[in-house]
Amino acid sequence: GRGFAFRRKQKIERQYRKLLKKGRKINSQQDNQFTDTYPEHLKHLYLAEEEKLKKRRRAPNNSALSEEKHNKAVDMCTFSNRSVMTEGKFKKKTSNQKAKEEYEKIKAERARKKEEAEKRKQQREEAQRLYKQKKMEAYKILSKKTKRGQPNLNLQVEFLLQKIQQNT
Repeated sequence: GRGFAFRRKQKIERQYRKLLKKGRKINSQQDNQFTDTYPEHLKHLYLAEEEKLKKRRRAPNNSALSEEKHNKAVDMCTFSNRSVMTEGKFKKKTSNQKAKEEYEKIKAERARKKEEAEKRKQQREEAQRLYKQKKMEAYKILSKKTKRGQPNLNLQVEFLLQKIQQNT
């Protein structure tokens, strides 16, 4: 029961827990960590982005603004069927929604490929049917015999003449 594989599993679990603890400590210090290390020529861009993030964090806490946005969203709902669109912004998709979209894309692609394969198969069958029909007509003409059992050369020559005329 508690052999080599079990000990290896326990060791990996301990390492994973240790990494999780480190990650929690780093996340608490992460807010002010990178402000001093920005490159000088790009510092203004990073600071502007940081301000935008701070504004986004503060906006939901402001109750008057959120109430106004909620009222606007309710008004928007009366005009359209989209009742979940609060704040008029698109929310990020969850992993489940992404997976569903990916599945739908794959499903549509498979259906398209299946349809194309079916079309090709029908075209091939039609071409084979026409080829066999022409072949059978040619065989009937070329295999006709006279009353004495000899090949009918007149029909063969006419068939060759028609073939030459079609090609030119």
